[in-house]
Amino acid sequence: MSDRGDLLRRVMLSTGTTQSELSRFSGVHQPSISQFLSGKVELSDEQLDRLLSCMGRRLQVIRRSVEPDLNRSEKRSWLLHRGLSGRLTRESLPEWMSTVGGNLRRLHGGVTGQPHERNLRRWEELLHDGDIPGLKRVMTGLDRDSIEMREVSPLGGLMSLGPPVAEHGRQSAGEDI
Repeated sequence: MSDRGDLLRRVMLSTGTTQSELSRFSGVHQPSISQFLSGKVELSDEQLDRLLSCMGRRLQVIRRSVEPDLNRSEKRSWLLHRGLSGRLTRESLPEWMSTVGGNLRRLHGGVTGQPHERNLRRWEELLHDGDIPGLKRVMTGLDRDSIEMREVSPLGGLMSLGPPVAEHGRQSAGEDI
């Protein structure tokens, strides 16, 4: 059973609400409620909140910050790309394209296998489209997809193209990637 289905079941028990009653109150068909409770169908936070409101309750989602488990190389890559992300603008991207283009050609000659080939194509699409928000998401993301994208990053050599980014009132050393 899913956590959401379990929560729904506990609230139904504590409020004395049957599946039939919840169906009548919410307009959700009783078989769907049964599937939510059994975990056969996943219940979204929005759906759960709506069902809970029919029983006089609200859903509270507690979010907290957690530090990801990155190895040394992944952390270094993230730090370097984050530094570049602070410099990436609509104006700076065209200035970077000569270096990036050479890096893409070099990477195409040496990268084989998945997910690297697919990720290299994704870099090309993001750069070709000038998708600044998409590029920044990949450069700073801590999800597995972004980490793997940075493994074939065409952004090497760009830290030396501009002044160091000031962070917390001091100049950063700015390693080159």
